[in-house]
Amino acid sequence: MSGAQKVTDRPSAAPPPANSVDRFFKISVRGSTFAREIRGGFATFFTMAYILVLNPIILGSAEDKFGQRLDSVQLVTATALVAAVMTIIMGVGGNLPLALAAGLGLNAVVAFQIAPLMSWADAMGLIVLEGLLICVLVVTGLREAVMHAIPQPMKQAISVGIGLFIALIGFVDAGFVTRIPDAANSTVPVQLGATGSLTGWPMLVFCLGVLLTIGLLARKVKGAILISIVAMTILAIVINSAADIKSWGLTTPSWPDKVVDTPDFGLIGDFSLFGAFGEAGAITVVLLVFTLILSDFFDTMGTVVGVSAEAGLLDEDGKVPNLGRVLLIDGAAAVAGGAASASSSTSYIESAAGVGEGARTGFANLVTGGLFALALFMTPLLTIVPLQAAAPALVAVGFLMMTQVKHIDWDKYEIAIPAFLTIAVMPFTYSITNGIGAGFVAYVLIKSVLGKAREVHWLLWGASALFLVYFAIDPIEQMLGV
Repeated sequence: MSGAQKVTDRPSAAPPPANSVDRFFKISVRGSTFAREIRGGFATFFTMAYILVLNPIILGSAEDKFGQRLDSVQLVTATALVAAVMTIIMGVGGNLPLALAAGLGLNAVVAFQIAPLMSWADAMGLIVLEGLLICVLVVTGLREAVMHAIPQPMKQAISVGIGLFIALIGFVDAGFVTRIPDAANSTVPVQLGATGSLTGWPMLVFCLGVLLTIGLLARKVKGAILISIVAMTILAIVINSAADIKSWGLTTPSWPDKVVDTPDFGLIGDFSLFGAFGEAGAITVVLLVFTLILSDFFDTMGTVVGVSAEAGLLDEDGKVPNLGRVLLIDGAAAVAGGAASASSSTSYIESAAGVGEGARTGFANLVTGGLFALALFMTPLLTIVPLQAAAPALVAVGFLMMTQVKHIDWDKYEIAIPAFLTIAVMPFTYSITNGIGAGFVAYVLIKSVLGKAREVHWLLWGASALFLVYFAIDPIEQMLGV
């Protein structure tokens, strides 16, 4: 949140812990309350509940090498189960308000790039393998060492870039920003609304939601983000019942025919750890795993730093509390996602919505994870929040994270240029990993040009080299004949 809000939200001296739960999660120590943590847990869930709908659509719409499709009902169960379990584990083990679920982008890679080369079981086995390798990187200390090697201004740039990225996600999810249908024949790739202007009742819900959210934030109303989500959902249900609108997108805001549904655990454990090597060949598998690891590695790094910075939890050296455990749990989430056939699960930047509501500890994750657990049986009820009602929270959080831009020294080009590229490339390429990679490569290059190569940590040299391979993966595959 902004500096002013942090001052008002946090008492000058933390009161003594109220009970053992308070003491375990350090709720009072971090200047939070049970009410804020609960509100934050709800806000995070509502801003990421779309994954219960979207992940089954993405994975269920693709066929593997043998023409097989995954069952959509089983995918909903797998997605909710992994999100519930790993979010709660992160809350208890990492004590950060950082929720986890199937990663967008990674699930598309699994569905449309990996599965066509092998069976679904083989593809999910690769996800398990990727997660295990990430856990090895954590245990050896390499993943944490890379995060500590990043200069503080670059960490701030990552947070700012994520702020713009998450705001863009909100605008796109709500339909406020859309691709131009014939973008290939136009110099303008995106436009306002679906036709170049704002039309339709769903768009009105989004715009009113943005105005309500920023108005409540400006007034420093407690629960501003959650109030807006609930109010706009109610408004959307009323509008939809009166107008019977068909263009809400993934989630239609209407009362479901049934509230309780029976979960189907048929996909749990359906994976083959090394089957991909026989189906696609060793070189192809190695390149696929490398891409998955790099994307998961740095997406998580950016998310953890961004959410922790927004919560004011970084220490004076810019370090994240309990970082080793947090990264290990995130790696384990990838393993769990693959083992459940839900694709790789990872930390969600939408957790910043909960932070915006005041969440500062892992107790908020118990709420978010509990709601995902309820979704195993009550998916029809918990997925009535349309994106147009949840997306304003992402726009507001984008602003709050953007305020950290003031801490970057823009007169010092050796840090300002890499910071700018980090900030710009994230939203413009729709990828946290791409933004971090562009910033790393530029930082190493400029330091070298200025004769300050020795100031660059050796891990940043290694990470930048990996990013050069990552950005050049297509010509490398062509040279290798993959």
